[in-house]
Amino acid sequence: MTDQLTVIVLAAGGGTRMKSKTPKVLHRIGGRSMIEHVLVAVGALEPARVVTVVGHQRELVAPHVSQARPEAVLAVQDEQLGTGHAVRIALEALAEAPREGTVLVAYGDTPLLEGATLVDFTASHRAAGAAVSILSGIVDDPFGYGRIVRDAAGVVQAIVEEKDASEAERAITEINSGILAFEAGFLLDTIGRIGNDNAKGEYYLTDAIGLARDAGLTVAAHAVDDALQTEGANDRAQLADLGRELNRRIVTRWMRDGVTVMDPATTWIDADVVLAPDVTILPGVQLLGATVVAEDAVIGPDTTLEDCEIGAGARVVRAHGQLAVIGAGASVGPFAYLRPGTLLGADGKIGTFVETKNATIGDGAKVPHLSYVGDAEIGAGSNIGAGTIFANYDGVNKHRTVVGRQAKTGSNNTFVAPVVIGDGASTGGGTVVRRDVPAGALAVSTSPQRNLEGWVLSRRAGTAQAEAAAAASGSAVADATGEQSENAPGLGDDRGERAES
Repeated sequence: MTDQLTVIVLAAGGGTRMKSKTPKVLHRIGGRSMIEHVLVAVGALEPARVVTVVGHQRELVAPHVSQARPEAVLAVQDEQLGTGHAVRIALEALAEAPREGTVLVAYGDTPLLEGATLVDFTASHRAAGAAVSILSGIVDDPFGYGRIVRDAAGVVQAIVEEKDASEAERAITEINSGILAFEAGFLLDTIGRIGNDNAKGEYYLTDAIGLARDAGLTVAAHAVDDALQTEGANDRAQLADLGRELNRRIVTRWMRDGVTVMDPATTWIDADVVLAPDVTILPGVQLLGATVVAEDAVIGPDTTLEDCEIGAGARVVRAHGQLAVIGAGASVGPFAYLRPGTLLGADGKIGTFVETKNATIGDGAKVPHLSYVGDAEIGAGSNIGAGTIFANYDGVNKHRTVVGRQAKTGSNNTFVAPVVIGDGASTGGGTVVRRDVPAGALAVSTSPQRNLEGWVLSRRAGTAQAEAAAAASGSAVADATGEQSENAPGLGDDRGERAES
């Protein structure tokens, strides 16, 4: 839309019906705040200037706006005296107010608003040569909205509020969204003439429409069938309704782009998620933040991924991941927890009840089950035994464990970092690795096993366990007095034997 377009986004209201310490426009649906959705839509216009009017809790709203759209000018409305007053504050905040081109006024609490709609609206406004244009909506039930009244030729005559409408006017289904486009010169000449002679003592921007009609200028309206795009959220119930509708639209769009979604009702996809064709999403999946999923990957069921990257053909089942990268053909879950910094290589595996954090697991490497892998690097093709703990924290600092390529570690190992296990090395079951293991070596740290024969017959006489042991060994079961069987060896002092074992 080039350098002739200025956009003003109104975001100064308190939103008291939200009953929240969070400003209304910062409440989130679809992975973005409401105002961020609006700023993204505005970006489709490629405006020369964007002014955001902040007021209530501006110490929270202003930094958020600056992060979402760094070039936006911030205008402060200390007193919320109406939309006309807010637009005047916005124009005053500009180094040079626009005298040519178009000024579009939008609202920060309309999260379903789409950029294509704004592009069409602005083009329609310019084509009509209007002093002011209204983005209107066609709805089945217009109750409560201002009606757009047109003459027989379709020319806009007025906006009539519900309380002032006649019976014929109440039957009109074209409503005012509040989003307006102005010819810049008209707006500058008119904004100071808007009065506040009304019950609330506020300056209403819509009064500019009457001023334009009085001056014999053209007032236009651009109707959209999808009036939900202009719907605002005043409380959390309305926010949830818009959230469900936004998610329905996102899920539908991805299905039409070639993604299989088995159960749209239980699938939630944020606005910034990117999915390739032939991705399959099973029931109970949440794809959040900036998650990217490559073709032929299967996600779910019952999986939540936030800011994750999933490679082609990977499978993630009943897992929770955040800031993790999963390579092509890799397998995750079920019941895995991928914490930030997890990188799983191609064809690798993170299995059942495995937690990872700040860990690089190489191509074809496997951590199949019941393990914690933190601050670690596991080389390609290595296999980590079940029940392994990477002991990375000494109570003060975190340390790193490095496992080389094609290493095979036993079950119930503990790697006390910092430690290096060389390429092709092995460790025995139950080993506690405290020192580096050379390439190709076997590390063991357990004592030789001792079997104290006859212990059950001696110390558990009269139990089902003793009966089973006796039956298996052919020994007589100790009698009820606890006297030892002839075939059961003497075991000496029980406390001493327990200490030795």
